Amino acid sequence: MKYIGAHVSASGGVENAPLNAMEIGANAFALFTKNQRQWVSAPLTAKSIELFKENCRKGGFDPRYILPHDSYLINLGNFDEEAVQKSRAAFIDEMQRCEQLGLTMLNFHPGSHLNKVSIEKCLDDIAANINLALSKTTGVTAVIENTAGQGSNVGNRFEEIRYIIDRIDDKSRVGVCLDTCHTYSAGYDILHNYDGVFDEFEKVIGFEYLRGIHLNDTKKPLASRVDRHESVGMGLLDMEFFKRFMTDKRFDDMPIILETPDESRWAEEISLLRSFE
Repeated sequence: MKYIGAHVSASGGVENAPLNAMEIGANAFALFTKNQRQWVSAPLTAKSIELFKENCRKGGFDPRYILPHDSYLINLGNFDEEAVQKSRAAFIDEMQRCEQLGLTMLNFHPGSHLNKVSIEKCLDDIAANINLALSKTTGVTAVIENTAGQGSNVGNRFEEIRYIIDRIDDKSRVGVCLDTCHTYSAGYDILHNYDGVFDEFEKVIGFEYLRGIHLNDTKKPLASRVDRHESVGMGLLDMEFFKRFMTDKRFDDMPIILETPDESRWAEEISLLRSFE
């Protein structure tokens, strides 16, 4: 069974996210547990936590199919000690917020070397900072999202993600989220070489680490290394890709999250995708 939703707004409080997911007919969703554009936010209140859990129960949302995303400010691979301390603190705070909300995963972009250190050094630092966060929390899996490779971002190659995983002490608490737009933009041709790409993912990383999908079409061509999402069927990944994806049992039983740009289409997109099952 496919669990499909979108990255919905938590404006006004995290408790509103499951309500917004219900409105688009989702059975999964993503959210920010704090303002993604601020380093520090007020702690979650006991009331918000209680209402979030209550609204999840009302909507039938299982924590296994809720995939919160951390702040875009965080860079666990930052070479600057003062800057990376802010990222570490913010990342640990986000992991702890997931704990408070009863959630089991935190999705994040691995980081950037900023053209100041080698890719290997950056990946080593990311792994060390993940280990630190895991040591200070319980029950929450750190879910690494692959990137398009834009700018100095790392994690666009499967080998780089595997490199990080190999350096995580508790491998039961590390996973991967594949973004279809990022995958294509990074140079993996999921449109014309669907089987080949996912065979490579299995060989290099392994489906046992896959915890979620960001299901997005793309505005930019193969290997462009530019991250520009598009609505389902309106970009370069034609509808045949989405049909094939929706009948692929390897992507059952995990959150499949739309981050497509037109929120008004989310309910329609979810319904369309379900029609392909």
